Amino acid sequence: MPPIRGSLPTSVRFADFELDLRTGELRRAGTALKLQPQPAKVLGVLVGRAGEVVTRQELAQQVWGSETFVDYEQGLNFAIRQIRAALEDDANSPRFLETLPKRGYRFIGAIGEIPKAEEIDSPGGETSSPDVFVKVSKAPRYAIYALAISVMVVAIAFGATRMLHSKAAASTGSFHSVAVLPLHNLSSDADQEYFSDGITDELITELAKTPGLRVISHTSVQRYKDTRLSLQEIANQLHADAVIEGTVLRSGDRVRITAQLVDARTDQHLWAEKYDRDFRDILTLQSEVAQQIAAQVGVNLAVKELVRVAQIPRVDPGAYEAYLRGRFYWDKLSCTGFRQALGYYQQAVAKDPTFARAFAGLADTYYNLGDWGCAPQAEAFVKSRAATMKAIQLDATLAPAYAQLAELDFTSEWNWPKAEKEYVQAVQLDPNEADIHSSYAIFLVAMGKREQAIAEMKKAHEIDPVSETTNMLGTYVLYLAHQYDQAEVQGKKTLELYPNSGATYYWMGHIYEQKGMAQQAYDSYIKSNKGTPAEFAELRNAFEKDGLRGLWQLQFKRSEKKPDWPCWKAMFYGHTGDNEHAMQMLDQSFDHHCDGLQFLKTNPVFDPLQTDPRYQELISKLKL
Repeated sequence: MPPIRGSLPTSVRFADFELDLRTGELRRAGTALKLQPQPAKVLGVLVGRAGEVVTRQELAQQVWGSETFVDYEQGLNFAIRQIRAALEDDANSPRFLETLPKRGYRFIGAIGEIPKAEEIDSPGGETSSPDVFVKVSKAPRYAIYALAISVMVVAIAFGATRMLHSKAAASTGSFHSVAVLPLHNLSSDADQEYFSDGITDELITELAKTPGLRVISHTSVQRYKDTRLSLQEIANQLHADAVIEGTVLRSGDRVRITAQLVDARTDQHLWAEKYDRDFRDILTLQSEVAQQIAAQVGVNLAVKELVRVAQIPRVDPGAYEAYLRGRFYWDKLSCTGFRQALGYYQQAVAKDPTFARAFAGLADTYYNLGDWGCAPQAEAFVKSRAATMKAIQLDATLAPAYAQLAELDFTSEWNWPKAEKEYVQAVQLDPNEADIHSSYAIFLVAMGKREQAIAEMKKAHEIDPVSETTNMLGTYVLYLAHQYDQAEVQGKKTLELYPNSGATYYWMGHIYEQKGMAQQAYDSYIKSNKGTPAEFAELRNAFEKDGLRGLWQLQFKRSEKKPDWPCWKAMFYGHTGDNEHAMQMLDQSFDHHCDGLQFLKTNPVFDPLQTDPRYQELISKLKL
């Protein structure tokens, strides 16, 4: 292997970049960029042999060494992608890094004259890679100007969309699905992760508005944050034809977003764009990006999008930051997370009373606080409805708000025709939102429309194939549809992805109970429970003494103080086979307007009651 020739400087400049060959530190216009150690070493080798073709094998030898057993192919692919992202370089029209198929890479950028240091050749002719430590100066924290970010996201989304449907599609075949991987936070401030995650989600939302394009849900792609899998492996798991990856950097009063589109089938880079904006130039920015959109998507689409972008209202900077933090904590899916999210959403709407998406987030959070039993349900639902109506008043095209309204009409109002109309409207406004499809599927199965419900759940799974929530809800819908074998298969698939999914184990217990598999049902119920060793021992003794009936009787005693007790009591009586008391509690549940009674028609626990005239009368009163 040839050594690095000649004397090299301690640092080199190309364009407005500067690379320190001793430390691997990369800067642009004086600002340190985040580049991981292996990509930094690769860049150092390529710059050190500028103008030469460096083979992949040579790079592997110098960066990974001859004694390592690491699969360097994946590592090198990752390093090259990271270098191009940091340099904002396009693989098809490179300024710095040229790919020579089946040979290697060549650094083609012009290196400026800088005072040189001593030669770095090793005595034996082999070149040793410098120890690289990435040093990134901490970015100051400034308020976010949401309008600028929204416009940048729209531009990225439609630049990628145009490529998906035009040049890229013509050269490689049609794309039907795309995954936006979590944008990499280039700031050294770990507290900014909520920001990069939020911008990723915003980009997915914008791209999902493209007709005919399936965009993988944020909850599925988030699983691949900081993954070591190759793009092709990720795409195969997500069933995506193309992948968008990129970076976000906040520094002072500027935000830089880069994005690039990759054909996941060939690992070919098809499109790249960068957006570096000063938030103070907001009016100029609006005009500039609007022109970019027009040029990218053509007149017909551009007119429609220009109108929409022009109507994006200004948002208070503090409100937008609070909104992103609210989303971050909501995603933790716990009572504590919901309460933290609630606080940030309340801050957002207080700072900007015209911020529709913040009101939608507030509505969703209130609903989940009530639905999860984290707060009194009736009060939480009233507050959720008020926030939902405010969101729709501010933005009549906001799909999540209509879905939330449908949830409330389904859960608390029992207004089935109105709820279905709102679900349909939400799906039409955003056909790429998995949560809306899954919620609609649950509504449909409750109404007895089993085949339609399963089809709707399939749509959710296509958009969100590997998230815990969508896979667990798929199990639940199949259970309510009385498809126990399919539900068991789906539940097992979910547990392969998420072995600690308590909700999935809970529904697997129900599935096994309906299949007459008592031991498997008990094992699943135990795995879904939390408690002390003494409490688990008590459950085991109850099961050994009287089977599942004994288990449910013990749970019955433990839950007597649960809110809305008649509703839960009916279910416990159903599990223990006490049909008379179950029917009495169902009548009381109707009087209490209990959440859960909307599933009376399809809940397998109440199947033995179907021949009881009182059951049929209750079904009629519910208009199910």
